[in-house]
Amino acid sequence: MKQLKFIILFIAFISCKDNSSQQEPGNQRAETISMKYAQGFSIKSYEGYKILEVATPWPGAKEPFKYLLHSANSTIPDSIDFDEKLEIPVKNIVVTSTTHIPALEALGLENKLSGFPGTRYISSEKTRKLVDSGEVHELGQNENINTEILIDLSPDVVVGFSIDASNKSLEKIKKTGIPVLYNGDWTEKTPLGKAEWIKFFGVLFDKNEEAEKIFDDIETSYLKAKELASLSKTKPVVIAGSMYNDKWYVPYGNSWQAQFIKDANASYLYADTEGEGSLALSFESVLDKAGNADTWISSGQFESYAQLTENSVHYDKFKAVKDKEVYTVSLSKGATGGVLFYELGPQRPDLILKDLITIFHPDLLQDHENVFFKPLN
Repeated sequence: MKQLKFIILFIAFISCKDNSSQQEPGNQRAETISMKYAQGFSIKSYEGYKILEVATPWPGAKEPFKYLLHSANSTIPDSIDFDEKLEIPVKNIVVTSTTHIPALEALGLENKLSGFPGTRYISSEKTRKLVDSGEVHELGQNENINTEILIDLSPDVVVGFSIDASNKSLEKIKKTGIPVLYNGDWTEKTPLGKAEWIKFFGVLFDKNEEAEKIFDDIETSYLKAKELASLSKTKPVVIAGSMYNDKWYVPYGNSWQAQFIKDANASYLYADTEGEGSLALSFESVLDKAGNADTWISSGQFESYAQLTENSVHYDKFKAVKDKEVYTVSLSKGATGGVLFYELGPQRPDLILKDLITIFHPDLLQDHENVFFKPLN
């Protein structure tokens, strides 16, 4: 699930603080850290404790989750309602998505990770060393986490994700008494919105300022690259996505993926579409619309033109294939085969954008070495 949740999909400025007085628990004044890009969570800080609210743990969620994060020996008003209570800073954590790992590493907290379901998907060299040395324990499958091992690890918290309100594995963990927090980074629709979720982990470890600084640097890098791309006088026509079974799945025009293409100053052929997930189309309709596209990005699991044509000789009808302008993220992998894009990409949208700029506008960013997007072999 950790890799798959972005594949079909193709698969922020520093937070402003509002110190205005509000009617809050215990009549305290709250300091609200408002997110500039992220829509799915918020943080309110009080004396001795914080309220972390996750509004969109999954698409269409009816109710938010409210988490009470408190320092040791702090006084908590009795009037506060919460779904989980957690002492911070956290000392021992379990996460369940590879997208959570880059945030921990950026904050210098990878050694706080004690377990993960599906360690083979982890690509980062830092965390892979911890896995190989036995410091990060295998917890089985995300849909069926081994609770016996989890209880032995005794983490302060499990950070999970869910595609809907029914997640039996996480509910089972809650019954053991281990706090479970939902992370909805994957529901964000903008590149910087996803990256801003580093502040979610920052607040768990009392590293709010560090998280804000890291995000500020990412945002600055992204916006500078976007501005540079806008100076190009050329605007290549782009097709994205790939075939799966008998359908070609392309990102909707209001998606995270499409935003990268727009910000890289290219013309995405399905930019006028809107929806959730991906648009499923027939091969014939994509060929008719995108046969003359200049560039094809995110070409599924294909790593070479030989694999592409072995799958279907009809791919040769695309101009991008004839001109050898097809790019994939499947060539950048970790030691055990995990695709780096699905782990690091959401946390580093600036690197994704720079990759695409070098593809669409080769005269720009000539010193940038592509991290995720590579040409097919």
